[in-house]
Amino acid sequence: MQYLGEIISIGVAFSWTATAMASEVATKRMGVFVSNVWRMALAFLCSAILMYVFTGTFIPVYADSSTWMWLLLSGVVGYFFGDWCLFNSYIWMGSRYGQLFMTLAPMAAAFAAWIMLGQELSWKALVAMVVTIAGIMITILGKGDGKRVKFTLPWQGILFGIGAGLGQGIGLVLSKVGLDSYTSGVPVDVLPQINDYLPFSANMIRCIAGFICFAIWLFVRGEGKRLLASHNDHKGLGMLMLAVIFGPFLGVGFSLMAVQYTAAGIASTLMATTPIIILLPSWYFFHQKITLKVVVGALISVLGVSLFFLL
Repeated sequence: MQYLGEIISIGVAFSWTATAMASEVATKRMGVFVSNVWRMALAFLCSAILMYVFTGTFIPVYADSSTWMWLLLSGVVGYFFGDWCLFNSYIWMGSRYGQLFMTLAPMAAAFAAWIMLGQELSWKALVAMVVTIAGIMITILGKGDGKRVKFTLPWQGILFGIGAGLGQGIGLVLSKVGLDSYTSGVPVDVLPQINDYLPFSANMIRCIAGFICFAIWLFVRGEGKRLLASHNDHKGLGMLMLAVIFGPFLGVGFSLMAVQYTAAGIASTLMATTPIIILLPSWYFFHQKITLKVVVGALISVLGVSLFFLL
């Protein structure tokens, strides 16, 4: 099908919007760690069921130790650290601004690929970084007393937003290494039959790492009773289920699938339009004002992301 990759990428952008808003509601009700323990467990379960239905096994049988190592590491960086920061940013400044900071992910990925994979960091990428950061700065800076410039958002939310972008970008590079290792280990005669499902299987391994890390940290913080009590929060669990379906399950899986059907630059640019798409739903559901500065900042940030891949 023509433009299948582009269609999937646009769908992923809407998927990120839905999961961001659902996650904001769930996190404010249940807390960051409780929400993520449930989210990782549900995402793992959904992925395992999908793998069994389409491949006949729950276990990623062709994943060797190297694949497991890279994908587990990706889960720790992307899901545990990245999503811990992202969900905290939702608490401090809402999902609309949290998603804006996720435009930093390509910059983090570019630096990670430069350091870990030896990929060239060109002047074009540096221009894209400057444009992306400029878009974010337009959004978060405002006039203070006199001629002073101040942040219009809580500094805690800004730091968590930066951490979320870094975790997402670095985790993506680690995922690519793990998925490449996974693909190379599949027999040539079997690969065409399961190639479309490998991203979901790889994501299942990442979910294992995320679940273990969040669960350990939850009990270290003494929030075990809060987790047990959370099953009574039907609205919170409902929002988490939506977040799982559109996030770690379909969103991540289809984002990995999108780059199999179209150029990575086109897919990444289309998927990065979430900060623009989320403006209208956040106004409707959360009554957040849409100002010219917010729209311009989001547009410039997304333009910066596109420059990473289209220059």
